[in-house]
Amino acid sequence: MVHQSFDQDIDFFARKCIWVNGPVIVGAGPSGLAVGAGLKEQGVPFIVLERADCIASLWQKRTYDRLKLHLPKQFCQLPNFPFPKDFPEYPTKNQFINYLESYAQHFDISPNFNETVQSAKYDETFGHWRVKTSISTSDSNPSAFAEVEYICRWLVVATGENSEKIVPEFEGLEEFKGNVVHACDYKSGLAYRGKQVLVVGCGNSGMEVSLDLCNHNASPSMVVRGSVHVLPREIFGKSTFELAVLLMKWLPLWLADKILLMLTWLLFGNLQKYGLKRPSLGPLELKNISGKTPVLDIGALKKIRSGEIKVVPGISRFSHDRVKLVDGQILEIDSVVLATGYRSNVPSWLKENEFFSREGIPKNAFPNGWKGNAGLYAVGFTRRGLSGASLDAIGVSQDISKSWKEETKQKRKSVAARHRRCISHF
Repeated sequence: MVHQSFDQDIDFFARKCIWVNGPVIVGAGPSGLAVGAGLKEQGVPFIVLERADCIASLWQKRTYDRLKLHLPKQFCQLPNFPFPKDFPEYPTKNQFINYLESYAQHFDISPNFNETVQSAKYDETFGHWRVKTSISTSDSNPSAFAEVEYICRWLVVATGENSEKIVPEFEGLEEFKGNVVHACDYKSGLAYRGKQVLVVGCGNSGMEVSLDLCNHNASPSMVVRGSVHVLPREIFGKSTFELAVLLMKWLPLWLADKILLMLTWLLFGNLQKYGLKRPSLGPLELKNISGKTPVLDIGALKKIRSGEIKVVPGISRFSHDRVKLVDGQILEIDSVVLATGYRSNVPSWLKENEFFSREGIPKNAFPNGWKGNAGLYAVGFTRRGLSGASLDAIGVSQDISKSWKEETKQKRKSVAARHRRCISHF
């Protein structure tokens, strides 16, 4: 076994074993970076493992071109590093990526890229985590890789809620001859000009993809199977999110919901006639119970009202060049965009079932879902966006720093005692 280092020498004949004098952080997205920054400020060493070749791979590789932050920038900044003053209220995708790269550079965070965690298991005999990874060693040969095992006292799971795309099964989809992509692979409506496109899903991604398709002269039909809250992004010039935070500070949740829905009705009117049925629970209560985020409208609703975005019910089955809906309608379509969401990939590699659920989400609800047993932590699973991840990151980095400093102090005392015993023998 060797001590932790960033030496990239590969042992092709045996798994290389590395002792990490601090935590291993899995994931170099905003959550992992925020934890790393907190640890840096406390002088705690760590390693960040990232399966992609860049930080924030979800933002860099799996988002559409027109994406902007849905919330004002003050609610999206990471700890101890504000956005540049010249950034707009709602930064673009590229501005946010630049911000994250500046964040990593500012705190001198250098992840181990192209390194995928295969498994992580707590060794009760030795009281340490064993994290096994594979490292890609050749760009031209994807099957060429080396294996590494990290031994550490603390493990931070920062892979988040959106690690893997969800692709539902639809009857007959294999018969469909058109283009089918998940929203994570959709970049722009430019390639869909003049096409009939079925967008499956009506969350923020589904709404925004439909709007982007409209703006590129495509004809989207958006599948809305259930109920959905659609709120304005701003109410009378003030961020709806900021207003909700203010209301929740002073009012019970049900009353805050009533006020938000009343203001939404004044601005939007009755949306049910457009095929957008409102849930029985208010937007804040629904978010609190299920984690389902309301849609913040940035222009799609206007297109729905005008008929440029057609709202349709659930899918019955696909065929060669069309789709049959549950109400009997048949639509001729050229392409399908699956805005069907994402899920955690934690169950595929973390060998633990007390802290995380089978869905890969901490069992304890926010704000108590960041700390497990035996040095296990989670960041970015709050279902409260970047602000929730930042709060978790602060708690995790402070807790690990405290434990690390105590253990380091005890080790130094132990070394000093052994040294004194050695001297006494002479």
